[in-house]
Amino acid sequence: MFGYRCSLRWSDLDAQGHVNNAVIVDYLQEARVAFLRSGSASPLLDSGIVVVSHELEYHRPVEYRDDPVTVELGISQLGASRLEVAYELRQSDRVAVVARTVLCAFDFDLQSPVRLQPDHRGFFAGHRIDAGSLRTVEAPSLNGRGTPVSIKVRWSDLDSYGHVNNAMVFDYVQQARITATTGWDPAMARVGTQGSDRMWLVVRQDVDYVAQIGHRIEPYVARVAPVKLGGTSITLATELIDPDSDEVLVRARTVLVSSDMSGRPVDLGAETRSRLAAHLVAG
Repeated sequence: MFGYRCSLRWSDLDAQGHVNNAVIVDYLQEARVAFLRSGSASPLLDSGIVVVSHELEYHRPVEYRDDPVTVELGISQLGASRLEVAYELRQSDRVAVVARTVLCAFDFDLQSPVRLQPDHRGFFAGHRIDAGSLRTVEAPSLNGRGTPVSIKVRWSDLDSYGHVNNAMVFDYVQQARITATTGWDPAMARVGTQGSDRMWLVVRQDVDYVAQIGHRIEPYVARVAPVKLGGTSITLATELIDPDSDEVLVRARTVLVSSDMSGRPVDLGAETRSRLAAHLVAG
């Protein structure tokens, strides 16, 4: 497997005092770019390779330390134009995050996927590993349902291809989720804000990139809805939409766990469950 040591920044931390879940995907991106730059597939970063989807399982918090975290990755699936990258992110030799990313070679002039070149394919084939699939998180299409939240794109959110970087979308999903959930139930206020008496831990975050997101002055709209309520967990669906055309640009699924301040899972409680149920979207 390819290994990469990623340094942490103090600004990576969230209100709970550990690395924010949305920052983790940036660490994976740094490792993936270093991997691509290390061999004959490097030109893909310049000519065009896009993220189709991310799946992240968060096993334990990542704490701020001077020592870098370690990301190990390999190619778990290899197709004509697509490939899947499998990762393990470790801190102090303990697995903190397991993830999968689907990438696709892409021609931006034609706005179409293209076949991997033989030298690119050879590079990826040389890094094949056996890695099982992550558990599927199901969520229905919202089809206009859910709580709307305005999402503004900043100029600094763009990548070298001129559209919103895939990692930044995790920020948008997080902002929409926090705005919507605290509106449904003030008890879901995040640590450090008025009314918070527990933690809400992200244990899974999946994002499907349906279309490219360009910069615009007018906000996009994210729609958020709970789609499954467990004993201590909530599954949320989020769709980022162009309000002018109603085109869905991103679909995301998030699993949150309710915990006490020590991190021990606790029941959602009757009041929170009732308030969430009022916004539940079924298939």
